[in-house]
Amino acid sequence: MTPETDQTRAGFVAVIGAPNAGKSTLVNRLVGQKVAIVTQKVQTTRFPVRGIAMHNDAQIVLLDTPGIFKTKRRLDRAMVKAALAGAEDADVILHVIDATGWVAEILKRPLTGAQKKSMDDDRRVMEDLKTLGRKGILALNKIDEFDHLEILPVIQKLNEEGIYSEIFPISAANGDGTASLLDHLASLVPESPYLYDPEQTADLPMRLLASEVTREKLMLRLHQELPYQLMVDTETWEERKDGSVKIQQAVIIGRENHKSMVLGKGGQTIKEIGKRAREELEGMLDRKVHLFLFVKVDERWMEKRDFYTPLGLDFDV
Repeated sequence: MTPETDQTRAGFVAVIGAPNAGKSTLVNRLVGQKVAIVTQKVQTTRFPVRGIAMHNDAQIVLLDTPGIFKTKRRLDRAMVKAALAGAEDADVILHVIDATGWVAEILKRPLTGAQKKSMDDDRRVMEDLKTLGRKGILALNKIDEFDHLEILPVIQKLNEEGIYSEIFPISAANGDGTASLLDHLASLVPESPYLYDPEQTADLPMRLLASEVTREKLMLRLHQELPYQLMVDTETWEERKDGSVKIQQAVIIGRENHKSMVLGKGGQTIKEIGKRAREELEGMLDRKVHLFLFVKVDERWMEKRDFYTPLGLDFDV
């Protein structure tokens, strides 16, 4: 079927939820390839990434929004506002919940601090949905981490909230339940010509995606050593005559004493991060990449408007 026919469907699905609920992993699973960075750290996604899933005759444009959580700083407020705006404007709202804490609570098992915080954030999203006055689809994620029968009381409990039209137990990590979820999302988007080229998987500008790839490698490599106050800015993108691309990126950190963590002994850490980012970018771009990283200290980068606009975030929130 061609995009011009009347029977095609296309629409936007806002993927909302607490940080680390598995939203980015789910978007990548539904699209079939990587469009959002995934780490074990919370608050990884800072702006809506549009992943495009083609299923049957439907084009599902997935807005992988920042996690919704209690805000303290300007960047936090801008991220949460972007998430809620994405939900309000979308054709379908998909709420992703990490089910592990909910199962533990119902079965009277001890909860970790992270589970308690995640559940508080889940409840905050539920209140936001009630305020919006719209029903969403609920994806209860991480069912691979417990017996499937243990999820049934959680489904019943959350169904009683009255804010979900359908509930899908899934594992974004291994794909359990995601085919049924994709079928349902495809049936919900409105009849429409395709909004993007069917061969396209994301509408994220390449310079921005390159920054996100490097930021993912930083977070994966540094683990607990480095706080979240870091940014990667693709400063130059130079197309070369031989078909390769030269990319120069600044790793922007908030404190001088973080610099040694990023650089590592003899510059080995940033060299390793650059190598991994370059290899992934070459796979995505299908060409040679020359990647150059340097570290810049800017204690006030989170208070500068220039960093918010390219990410589609509201500085004045």
